[in-house]
Amino acid sequence: MRVVFMGTPDFAVPTLRALAEHGHDIMCVFTQPDRAAGRGRKLSPPPVKVAATELGLRVEQPPKVSVPEVVDAIRQMCPDVAVVAAFGQKISPKLLAVPVHGFVNVHPSLLPRYRGAAPIERCIMNGDEVTGVTIMYMDEGWDTGDIGLVRKVDVPRGADAGQMRQCLAEHGAELMCEFLR
Repeated sequence: MRVVFMGTPDFAVPTLRALAEHGHDIMCVFTQPDRAAGRGRKLSPPPVKVAATELGLRVEQPPKVSVPEVVDAIRQMCPDVAVVAAFGQKISPKLLAVPVHGFVNVHPSLLPRYRGAAPIERCIMNGDEVTGVTIMYMDEGWDTGDIGLVRKVDVPRGADAGQMRQCLAEHGAELMCEFLR
């Protein structure tokens, strides 16, 4: 399957790697621009850029993916699907219409619960014993598209957000590959 991938933080890396391992044709990886980080405010690449470079994939870092030039560039790639995992930018209706099979997103909660930002933290703060990942079709809203697949995951007693983020990232990567099959 011809894939355009969009993601930025550590959470997105397992999905990117799983797509590559399962033989998908990753035409381009879009991620946020490098940002200053740490005490020295040194310019640092996002984790997805690091992983994509290791995999030998083309990387683009436009400040906005929904501008006409980027939409046209993606249209010329003729992707079958766009896979999104914690990308951090709103996708315009014009861009949503480009891939044959649309945009699909890995979301770290059991939608519709915890739409939007910080779903893992809210799950922990609310003392949930079960959470999960949702593969969903993207539409113009934030986490409002149709649900494709869901996997429930137990929240271990005492788990912190970092542990749950890694756990859900791994489950999300597996579930995305299952979904694309």
